[in-house]
Amino acid sequence: MKIGMTLPVTEPGWSRDILVQWCRRIDEGPFHSLALGERTCFPSPEIIATLGACAVLTERVQLQTTVIVLPTHNPVILAKQLATIDVFSEGRLTVGVGTGGREEDYQASGTNLSQKRIAVMEEFVTKMRSVWSGEKVVDGALLPVEPVPYQPDGPQMLAGVMGPKGIASAAKWADGVCGMSMTGSVDEAKQAFMQIREAWKTAGRTTQPVLNTAFWFALGDNANTQLETHLTRYFNWLDDDSRRAMAQACGFRGSTKQLKDRLQAFVDAGTDELLLIPTSIDPDEVDRAAEAIASL
Repeated sequence: MKIGMTLPVTEPGWSRDILVQWCRRIDEGPFHSLALGERTCFPSPEIIATLGACAVLTERVQLQTTVIVLPTHNPVILAKQLATIDVFSEGRLTVGVGTGGREEDYQASGTNLSQKRIAVMEEFVTKMRSVWSGEKVVDGALLPVEPVPYQPDGPQMLAGVMGPKGIASAAKWADGVCGMSMTGSVDEAKQAFMQIREAWKTAGRTTQPVLNTAFWFALGDNANTQLETHLTRYFNWLDDDSRRAMAQACGFRGSTKQLKDRLQAFVDAGTDELLLIPTSIDPDEVDRAAEAIASL
């Protein structure tokens, strides 16, 4: 199983120095990938600009989006942006896309809420792949939209979906699924993996789906407080009682040894890649997680 580290972009306090430290420590550590997600109405850095910086600040790790809220973007412009990042990272880009969960992000981008549909995402993925293949997708344009990606067939595409309808859609077009274990439980991931494999089989896919998942984590004596502070801030759209309940129920909290054991359980479940989501902006979180990973 590959293990990646997610940038804690929903934590406040980002600066150039913080980004440099996170990128360099992840790149130097035992991690396969560096991941980041997208929120618009939140104190998080913009995903494409940040991804471009990560491409230059790293040399080794795979870069992964978890996820881009695809319907809020122009698919042709996004295809150009991501191809540029693929070139600058020399083919280290994996693209995870989804419809997102926050209506305010659609409103901020001027996207009608009627676009918040799986069918729109399918249409946009097709358009992006047409751009990457060099087709002329703009009527009357003298040239195709370039650059072409560094990877000959474009970046690997993963679907950030949950539930039967989303998984069935992903089986039509995605290389796999970038999922989420809200509780950090391996049983939650096993159930999702079973549904994904079955959907791929039903769709007649001849290749196995990429099975990626993720969970929030906090380590050490202050783990509970750190995790609950982070999640209470993150779940800002919920009422107070619901936020409190989610903060108490979600994520992994414990010792380095317990994290190692949890990771091993995900290995045994057949996970292709697990992304750890830190709940502190302190770059030392990278080193604390690396200790658990190195001992696997």
